Amino acid sequence: MKSFFRFVLLTLILLVVALFSALTAMRFAIHGREVAVPDLVGKTPQEGRRISELNGFQFEVERQYYSATIPEGRILLQVPPAGTQIRRGWQIRVAESLGPQRVEIPNLLGQSERAAEFNILRRGLDVGATAQIEMPDVPADQVIAQSPSPSAASIAAPKISLLAAQPPAAQAYVMPSFVGQTLAGATAALKDAGLRVGNVTLVVAEVNPATPSAATAAAPPTPGPGSVIVSQVPSAGERVVAGGAVNFEVR
Repeated sequence: MKSFFRFVLLTLILLVVALFSALTAMRFAIHGREVAVPDLVGKTPQEGRRISELNGFQFEVERQYYSATIPEGRILLQVPPAGTQIRRGWQIRVAESLGPQRVEIPNLLGQSERAAEFNILRRGLDVGATAQIEMPDVPADQVIAQSPSPSAASIAAPKISLLAAQPPAAQAYVMPSFVGQTLAGATAALKDAGLRVGNVTLVVAEVNPATPSAATAAAPPTPGPGSVIVSQVPSAGERVVAGGAVNFEVR
């Protein structure tokens, strides 16, 4: 029995040693492929790409920023930072310096959004984010704010974001049911709500074959104020905006 327990204990010890050895080998295998990120700040993008690829990394210039300390055309910052241990094949992203700010930020307030974007681009700047907000007393599409502000100095990026006015949203209604009402009553209700009557179609009753041929030759009836509504489009419960039309079938 003692020999059996001794064998089991020895087996467990060997398993633990084997597992520890495997984990240690895996750790060395993983970290053995890690290398330090080179320092690319101050170098040209071409030099940065060459150095990155020689060390087994990918390279990409993502953004451009103004800088009073890093000359134009040189790498301003990088991610990951120099010295970071990462695996080969990872990407190093950098920002390129545009040098000191030399372009004055124009005053775009009061211009249309399209004119403002044109003025931004012709000065060699980029259009940043654009947004709109409802302003009842301001003409639609007029720029009411910008970032950076006009004539701003020491800006970080050559981008200008715009905020423009948009027209107020049209008033909307939930369509009631007009089925069973007269055409005259529905027309008055729609007019009071800022809506209008669209197409009105008369539902003609089926002709009885026993009806004399003279009756079938009579002129077809036309919808009138007293016609009763049997269906409508949009139907009851649907959303309709002010100025929209409602079509009816009447009899």
